[in-house]
Amino acid sequence: MTTSPPQPPQNPYPGQPGGYGPPPEQFPQYTQPHGQQHGQQPPQQYQQQPSPQQAPQQGQSFPQQGQSFPQQGQFPQHQGQPMPQATVQCRFCGGIPAVQATVRGHQGMIVVMRFLKLQGPFCRTCGIASVRDMTAKSLWQGWWGIGSAIVNPITMLMNLEPWAKFRKLPEPAPGAPGRPMNPGKPLIQRPAIAMLLLPIALIATIVVINLNITTPSEAAVGSCVVNKGSATSPEVDVVDCASSEAEYKVVGKLDNTIDDSQCAQFPGYEAAYTSEVGSQRYTLCLGPI
Repeated sequence: MTTSPPQPPQNPYPGQPGGYGPPPEQFPQYTQPHGQQHGQQPPQQYQQQPSPQQAPQQGQSFPQQGQSFPQQGQFPQHQGQPMPQATVQCRFCGGIPAVQATVRGHQGMIVVMRFLKLQGPFCRTCGIASVRDMTAKSLWQGWWGIGSAIVNPITMLMNLEPWAKFRKLPEPAPGAPGRPMNPGKPLIQRPAIAMLLLPIALIATIVVINLNITTPSEAAVGSCVVNKGSATSPEVDVVDCASSEAEYKVVGKLDNTIDDSQCAQFPGYEAAYTSEVGSQRYTLCLGPI
């Protein structure tokens, strides 16, 4: 036995806004409820108007036609969930934990210089990798200039503080959004570490040259000198007596005086060189080689 769908009810209130009830072109589809016996008419559903006590409050709404109220126990339980605390993440891989720090580098370009700066936060792996990379570049590029030769060691020493911070951090937790940087080999195992010998070698060379240079005030009897200036403005340097530059030999030396007439007492005397700088005065009595 089949039933024909009932006709839609007519709107008895012409003044109701459009959309009241089902559209005229469509009819409600009825299905036989579970457990209904064959031949029974399906019960019609009526929309119950809310009573004044049940009137919806502002911001609340009742289910529309075709919708049903949720049964007891189906309402979602709104329980306060603790908000995650703000966590500092690594700027390169997003790993945690991370610490705020600044890694520095230096480039010397003969006349001008360039200061490099890389700001965090960094995790342990990316931080150590940044310190090693920036320091290795400074070892290669930071010495080329008089000012850079002074600033570069200071810049590399400043990286000791962030390096100590990174060493105190644990390894990054797994599951970071990105891939941590490759720390590479320690600086002691990189070829750039050999550049530390450059300033040491330069300083040693300057010291050795200064030790080997003997000023006229330090010339002793038997030393040889050369005048690179003129007779009125002499520039006397002490040289090796076997050198082709040697012009005179010191045959006598007078301290605390610039009276060259006293050089006559020395055999072979031909010329004299006098010097007075502040309270230091002396005279070199010179003769042929």
